Amino acid sequence: MSSYALAKLIGFALIVLVLIVAAAQSTYVVQPGFRGVQVTLGKVSEQFKPEGFGTKVPFVSTILPVPIRQLTRELNAECYSSDLQQVTVRLRVLYRIPEAAVVKIFQDYAGDPFDSLIAPRIQEALKEVTALQSAEQIVKKREEIKTRSLASVKQKIGDILYVEDLVLENITLSKELEAAIESKMVQEQEAAKARFTQQKSQIEADTVIIKAKGEAEAIRIRGEALRDTPGLIQLQIVEKWDGKSPLVIGGGENTGTNFILPLGTPASSPPIKK
Repeated sequence: MSSYALAKLIGFALIVLVLIVAAAQSTYVVQPGFRGVQVTLGKVSEQFKPEGFGTKVPFVSTILPVPIRQLTRELNAECYSSDLQQVTVRLRVLYRIPEAAVVKIFQDYAGDPFDSLIAPRIQEALKEVTALQSAEQIVKKREEIKTRSLASVKQKIGDILYVEDLVLENITLSKELEAAIESKMVQEQEAAKARFTQQKSQIEADTVIIKAKGEAEAIRIRGEALRDTPGLIQLQIVEKWDGKSPLVIGGGENTGTNFILPLGTPASSPPIKK
């Protein structure tokens, strides 16, 4: 084969290779959960590319993906309480980039705004909130600390992206402070137990007094009834007689008459008048 024919064959092969590479460079695919940002010779297009297949100018245009799905990142924040105790908070941040802000996020934060936008705002918000609470209250009021910090972060960041939630995984204090708080909680529990025991004893004493007053009132009422109705005691004795035991019943005041129920006399037998 002549050198001319060989050069021609090589040139044809190079053209085919270039066409293949150009064809490959002229298409792109944006995956689900992402939006594409087109950069042409260093200039960013104002419109993002939706997910799916598309075409672009080969070699000079590049499609860079920016996630719009919810993302989770961990963060350690150091802050101080109102009593000047150092508090370390480990938390998870749930956030997402809104579709309308994809291009701006890419231009201003290279597509990942966490380190340069979200983390500093969270640090600032936590410091502001914890500075108003003692270290003990920070531990006890985790949910309140989270809620107030999240509201502050949303206000500081605005609508450029959405911070969905803050999850406080752990709050760390110094060992000495943790021991002091634990000791105080134990003392509070013991005091609450002592108050409960005291209240229980008071209730039991009040119950005994109320019961005694009730019994005394019942005796008083019964005594008044017997005094006002002398025949009532005779009626009660007759009602409780079993027909076997001997029984002498007075006939009443100034009557001089007694009724004797002799031993062994059936209940139906008439009494013997004496």
